[in-house]
Amino acid sequence: MATEIIAPKLGMGTEPLTIVEWKFKEGERVEKGSVVLIVETEKIRHDVEAEASGFLHIIVEEGHEAAIGSAAGIIAASEEELAKLQGEADGTPAKSTATAAEPEAKEAPPTEAPAPAKVTAGGERIRISPVARKMAEEHLIDITQVIGTGPEGRIVKEDIEKAVAAKKGAPVAAGAAPAATGEIYQGRRIKSTKPLSGTRKAIAEHMHRSLQISAQLTSMGEIDMTEMVKLRQALVKQEEKLGTRITYTDLLVFIVARLLKDYPMVNASIIDNEIKVWEDINVAVAVALDEGLIVPVVKNADQKSLTEISKEVKALAGKARERKLAPEEVQGGTLTITNLGAVAGGYRFETVIINQPESAILGTGSITDRAVVRDGQVVIRPIMTYYFTYDHRLIDGATAARFMGDLIRLLEIPGLLAL
Repeated sequence: MATEIIAPKLGMGTEPLTIVEWKFKEGERVEKGSVVLIVETEKIRHDVEAEASGFLHIIVEEGHEAAIGSAAGIIAASEEELAKLQGEADGTPAKSTATAAEPEAKEAPPTEAPAPAKVTAGGERIRISPVARKMAEEHLIDITQVIGTGPEGRIVKEDIEKAVAAKKGAPVAAGAAPAATGEIYQGRRIKSTKPLSGTRKAIAEHMHRSLQISAQLTSMGEIDMTEMVKLRQALVKQEEKLGTRITYTDLLVFIVARLLKDYPMVNASIIDNEIKVWEDINVAVAVALDEGLIVPVVKNADQKSLTEISKEVKALAGKARERKLAPEEVQGGTLTITNLGAVAGGYRFETVIINQPESAILGTGSITDRAVVRDGQVVIRPIMTYYFTYDHRLIDGATAARFMGDLIRLLEIPGLLAL
């Protein structure tokens, strides 16, 4: 009996999953419990294990999307069953390379039910998938002018992609091969070409959407870290006693979490035209990976000691690099910290983009020695740059200034902290 390999539901999301990699080739034997497939959401990768032993039949190819709850592949119990699935016995197609997120013949799973049909001025109802509708909204595409190629004229993702390309004046060639290495494109030679997919595609879409739906403003400045450097050096000397090596990121999470108690609007979100002030204070910490960033979350950080935060940040970062984060470990953040100083960010300023649906993100650079004026004298001080981006729809400039002023005061005078 054949066993379906189901695209799993990861967390609360309902968006299709990207098929990143099949660990076995078409027709190969797999054993129950072995990792047969790697899928990816906007935030994490996930290993899918085989629920039975048998022979693999791939339905959704790598790089395509599969709707949650749909079958990305099938494990045939026997070679005869595999041959039937492949069409060697009855002549049916071996597999479909169409995305399972936009099925051509059968009804979509409940989690990907068609979006409510839009009614045109003439009373005609427009059928469009949720993915296509979202894409159309992001690219300002008038769906009344799009011809659907899905079942019963339903507008699917590929239709919107063509409309976006046409809007930009780009040539649309379905299935066209990417330009070859060495080929000249608009006066430049191509070294390599690869599709925008997986984590990088998710990051690109998430960042673009964040800028579209919020009014983002960034304030920048410097923080004198003289006393904080001394504090951190003292804590490092206690590493054996504490059971962890305290980092500047740990200290930032600890301080920001406690400061957020006094700034409810910074610990809030705008969702569905409502301001939701969060009871929980969950600080997300950006972790750099080869293919981009992932942002695990320290839950209830305001209730944890510095040592507890340090151990948790290290554990989450380790799991992120090993791709072992659970969905709930990257959800629920109320403010994000991205410390580029931890990756040799240097003396720098930039406009970091808010991690939706949060309303603010704090970025920091490296601590570098700079010439500054103190009491009328030019002296050398360890200076850290900061860049604080906030949603101006929710956070006023005065609130942002007070928040950063208090944060700077706590970093420059750490004796005010109760560690």
